[in-house]
Amino acid sequence: MSLSGSRDPPPRAMEAANLSVAATSVALPQGPEACSMGPSPSGVVGSTTAGDSALPGGREPPFSVFTVLVVTLLVLLIAATFLWNLLVLVTILRVRAFHRVPHNLVASTAVSDVLVAALVMPLSLVSELSAGRRWRLGRSLCHVWISFDVLCCTASIWNVAAIALDRYWTITRHLQYTLRTRRRASALMIALTWALSALIALAPLLFGWGEAYDARRQRCQVSQEPSYAVFSTCGAFYLPLGVVLFVYWKIYKAAKFRFGRRRRAVLPLPAPVQVKEAPHEAEMVFTARRPVVAFQMSGDSWREQKEKRAAVMVGILIGVFVLCWIPFFLAELISPLCACSLPPIWKSIFLWLGYSNSFFNPLIYTAFNKNYNNAFKSLFSKQR
Repeated sequence: MSLSGSRDPPPRAMEAANLSVAATSVALPQGPEACSMGPSPSGVVGSTTAGDSALPGGREPPFSVFTVLVVTLLVLLIAATFLWNLLVLVTILRVRAFHRVPHNLVASTAVSDVLVAALVMPLSLVSELSAGRRWRLGRSLCHVWISFDVLCCTASIWNVAAIALDRYWTITRHLQYTLRTRRRASALMIALTWALSALIALAPLLFGWGEAYDARRQRCQVSQEPSYAVFSTCGAFYLPLGVVLFVYWKIYKAAKFRFGRRRRAVLPLPAPVQVKEAPHEAEMVFTARRPVVAFQMSGDSWREQKEKRAAVMVGILIGVFVLCWIPFFLAELISPLCACSLPPIWKSIFLWLGYSNSFFNPLIYTAFNKNYNNAFKSLFSKQR
């Protein structure tokens, strides 16, 4: 008996109600998302799933404080990447002293990084802002975006390898690697860089090598065909990675050999010999107008200091390049081969970490070249 005086419901009615509740709780969702075994497609700046991406009435959920902060940082990264690389390009074009190698390699890198900031990163941010990282800009714009993404990022990576090669030949073959040879080599490397980048970017469109746009799931991404994944990642990253690592290993060996030879040359000698050899420590340097005697008792020569700065610049350039791009390309190679997928939040982090390499490149060039700093000062002083 209940406290209200009413009779208890019959047992059969209670069983029917329980069965109805159980059937409702185990009902499976319908539609394509029911077949997905992976996590919900959310990016760095979007954390809502497809099922709860809209409020009643079709309105989008408001952005959180964390989302606004991340979007602000990404917008600043895009603007800084574009402006800094554009400044390097303007400086190279306006200063006559830069109209020679190796500045044409730096200019080629700046062009690729400017295109990354102007054409690739903004559309990637639009994709991040959409609920569930849905692509709602159509199939044609998806193909254009993916093609420019692969083209510009691959060209930026290969330009880093070309700069490393140029510095290596300058350090190890400075007698044979004349200005005319450098011009030809740099022009050839720039042509090969952009040709190979275009081939990798346009291969899916030209040869039907996978599809970038999925209309059913509103997804726009690089072709996930396993054979194309191997071809694109090897051509765009792993091959230039091998080149730059080999180059820096050779630069390190050459620097170590010279340092060891220099140490052997300055070993202490017996006192009588030191007195006899003391006059030969002066080094005669002839200029175009008059002979100048330069007493260089210790320290490095001008060429050695220049080579040391070039070696340090190449090392930092390669280190930043590897740290920025290796997480993304490891994921891009492993995911199609094992038919598995990383959480979308990590995909987005790896992608934007790779994009940030276009921001660091001009900072590294200019930090180790006083001519750029002087050119920047003169450029801004003239504008004033």
